[in-house]
Amino acid sequence: MSILKKIYDYFEEGMCCIMLSAMILCLAAQVVARMTVGTSIAWTEELSRYTFLWSVYLGAALVAKRGAHVRVTAQFLWMKDNARMFFRVIADIIWVGSLLFIAFNCLPVLEEGFEFPEMSPTMHFAKVWVECIIPFSFVLVAWRIVADYYIRWKNGTLSGLVRFEEDV
Repeated sequence: MSILKKIYDYFEEGMCCIMLSAMILCLAAQVVARMTVGTSIAWTEELSRYTFLWSVYLGAALVAKRGAHVRVTAQFLWMKDNARMFFRVIADIIWVGSLLFIAFNCLPVLEEGFEFPEMSPTMHFAKVWVECIIPFSFVLVAWRIVADYYIRWKNGTLSGLVRFEEDV
């Protein structure tokens, strides 16, 4: 397997692992410093907050990639597979459209953040770099949803999207 395929297949898992590990290390360093030296390390609290934010947004992309997001489908159980598929596709079109709409509308805010940067108090970098995760993750979630449809359509397993309720 090529390195690019591995990055594509495991991007969310790897990034979530890195972000959560960094957050845990920062918080552990903070606790150790307070318990041993009696003082805190200022930048660890801020970095742990930023890595938490990134892990939440990347975690949303990971959940979408695995198809494990919360979805209320009980109202469709009485329908045939074709009708369920219709409503599933409509809901996903609305979801992807909303994600892309929000991501697109984040861009002017990010441009303003680059033009007039708000600096991080202890780490001294522009906070807009932290905020870039929002449109990035929204586009990534939309991409993973569309990619799942494409892969299922190509493999002939598209009907599996609506049959999983019966397997539970």
